[in-house]
Amino acid sequence: MDLQALRHLLGPFPNPCPLDAVVLETADCGPYLRQTIAYAVEAKERVRSFLLLPKHINRPVPAIFAHHQHNREFHLGKSEVVGLAGDPDQAYAVELAQRGYVVIAPDALAFEERNWSNPSGDAEYYELATRLVQGRTLLAKCLHDVSVALNYLETRPEVDPLRIGFIGHSYGGRMAIWAPAIDHRIQASVSNCGCVNYKQSFTHDTGVQMEFCLPGVLQLGDVEDVLQLVAPRALLLQATANDKWSRGAEAMFAYAESSFPTGQLTLAYWPGDHLFTPEMRENAYRFLDHHLNHPPC
Repeated sequence: MDLQALRHLLGPFPNPCPLDAVVLETADCGPYLRQTIAYAVEAKERVRSFLLLPKHINRPVPAIFAHHQHNREFHLGKSEVVGLAGDPDQAYAVELAQRGYVVIAPDALAFEERNWSNPSGDAEYYELATRLVQGRTLLAKCLHDVSVALNYLETRPEVDPLRIGFIGHSYGGRMAIWAPAIDHRIQASVSNCGCVNYKQSFTHDTGVQMEFCLPGVLQLGDVEDVLQLVAPRALLLQATANDKWSRGAEAMFAYAESSFPTGQLTLAYWPGDHLFTPEMRENAYRFLDHHLNHPPC
């Protein structure tokens, strides 16, 4: 698999457009500010996102894209990773901001404010199906939206555009593999409990998530081949022993390791289920600190 072939399979990406970004409000959260921002991802589509800004920044610092989980909780998205709702173990954007990173946390399409079918998940199916019949894919749209968020980060004077990272759990963990494969501005990425490949997903208890329904992908390769496209940049795979979304992590690591410079691809294997525990998060943050050369505050 090469990048050109993968982009061809993904199909057309949305056309670029001016960001036309605005800051809607700012909340003081102690060690950091939480801004609500809005920007255009397509000519007729604007999204709202949270941007966490550590206080007292006196020079450009690394920035992180924090992608939320799926968990069939379509009413949640960006609010969970910034600690306003949901599972406290998913509030990794807050912990990274407290560590000194600028963090952007948008909703993925069909979640939270972008779920027009709230509280159901009907929007997710609609966003997939209507694109497939037009020869487009939902995955291309989702990857486009990530790249637009990175475009926004590059406009902020607080951000060092050469030190951009990515982190996600579950759905976010899958995107932590796909996004840096497509957008090479991402220098370090953490995939937590989201590395299962297509072949390992062909079971009734797993299945293929709608966002990753990519017709014909197995004729080109599998997720481990996408993983190779991240090299030579840094990627941490975190997997747990009893997690169906972590199946095959060791085999994926062994398959792709030789494509990366020494130390750039790392596998951390943990006990337990589909989790992002404090210990796992601390390991993830140390990885980002190391590869983005950012000492914690």
